[in-house]
Amino acid sequence: MAQLVVRNLEDDVKAKLQRRARLHGRSTEEEVRDILRDAVKDEGAAQPGLGTQIAELFAGIGLDEDIPEQRGQPVRFPDFKS
Repeated sequence: MAQLVVRNLEDDVKAKLQRRARLHGRSTEEEVRDILRDAVKDEGAAQPGLGTQIAELFAGIGLDEDIPEQRGQPVRFPDFKS
């Protein structure tokens, strides 16, 4: 297995990691490993479009219409002066 050394870590960050590890009942080292695993778990996986994410968020609570993806559309800025 690989090793990783993190230099110049702020003292308060280290203290917060240690506190978080205690809350989860594990060592600081295992807590950091878990944080790193979680940070990269979806790396490289295709991300759904915004419309798909919104539809999933509201699934089952009354959203009956499809939300189309808006890729390739020109950006239109709102006019707040009217």
